Amino acid sequence: MPVDLILRSGTVIDPLTKRNEVLDIAITNGQISHMAPRIGPDITAHKEIDVTGRIVAPGLIDTHGHIYQHVTGRFGLNPDLVGVRSGVTTIIDQGGPSCMTLGGFRHFVAEPADTRVLCFLSAYLVGGLEGHLYPELYGPGQTNVEHSVRVARENADIVRGIKGHAEIGGISRWGLEVVKIGKDIARQAGIPLYVHLGQLWPTREDAPDINADDVVRELVPLLEEGDVLAHPFTRHPGGFISMDTGEVHPVVWAALERGVTVDVGHGSHFSFEMAEQVMRAGIRPYTLGADMHGYNVNVPNITDSEDRQANPFAGRAPFSLTNAMSKLLYLGMSLEEVMATVTLNPARMIGMSDTLGSLQVGREADISVLNLEKGRFEMTDNSGARVTTNTMLTPAFTLRAGRIFEADSPLNPPVVPVQ
Repeated sequence: MPVDLILRSGTVIDPLTKRNEVLDIAITNGQISHMAPRIGPDITAHKEIDVTGRIVAPGLIDTHGHIYQHVTGRFGLNPDLVGVRSGVTTIIDQGGPSCMTLGGFRHFVAEPADTRVLCFLSAYLVGGLEGHLYPELYGPGQTNVEHSVRVARENADIVRGIKGHAEIGGISRWGLEVVKIGKDIARQAGIPLYVHLGQLWPTREDAPDINADDVVRELVPLLEEGDVLAHPFTRHPGGFISMDTGEVHPVVWAALERGVTVDVGHGSHFSFEMAEQVMRAGIRPYTLGADMHGYNVNVPNITDSEDRQANPFAGRAPFSLTNAMSKLLYLGMSLEEVMATVTLNPARMIGMSDTLGSLQVGREADISVLNLEKGRFEMTDNSGARVTTNTMLTPAFTLRAGRIFEADSPLNPPVVPVQ
């Protein structure tokens, strides 16, 4: 029997099926057709790839990207550079498109991309327009519940949640009203609300002092099962750790007990110090998003003006999804736990675990092949802190619906051994 491709002797790690074993995988017409310890000579392939010693995983799902390129200002990156060319088969844009701009997102970003592109619709009419520069565009007057709910329902194939913000800069202007509106949109549309924690905007100059702990205490009880708290490891005011007590907020524990989940949302919000403190208290992230965007991409030694004009973010980021996965390994999570944060758990979060997040015969061949590097490597966080780890995950290549993509994105950070 002929097949298109066989991946030979890779270590399959699949949290849903609890597999952690060496298997061959055959792909035909974009789907997984066979999985076995050894696919015999009765099945012939047009192409075989030896992946001995590599991890073969369900296609990685990045829960937090900014990929509305050319629309969300300098935030929007090319979806395939942070997607299939970085070892990721599915990426979720967090709050780039709004009810007014989703049509453009679908037509100009999601449909042309080789990566599977989904989104959490912005609660704000303007979407993710470099909002940190224009906070006044993100008040309650710049929302429309009815329109947002209708667009979310009519585009349920790509709209899998609602994105909102809860931080002291916004609270100083309009309190929690916008978050409440976002929750109303999410509840009516029947999808989760994803909430940014940690200061984003400067506080209003004439506003009274805002207690970041009070923001958390008032916000978190609004969230329900399936909603998501992002940036648990932020060093900015308004995270999981109370500035008064130095402990995890009691309301956070209560939210986790009723089914609210935690997304790392790495980006500019990851601190080793805060991560160690939160995880030492017993909290484990449920999902992991890289939060890649233009402001956290380095642009080294680009002198050609045409290159700069064509791709102002060409260069290497200081992190990526696999780099963020390596940080969770460093922090003490097992490889199986880490893999769940980028496969099974995000698939469940967006209600797509019947099609995404697992390697099974008959499913679409979305596969991420990873290297598990051993040695001594340096990693950094948003505060500039540096740590040395002995294990790094890096992308080798990706299969998206059976089509091979090399992990050649210029945004992949270099992995340089240290002495």
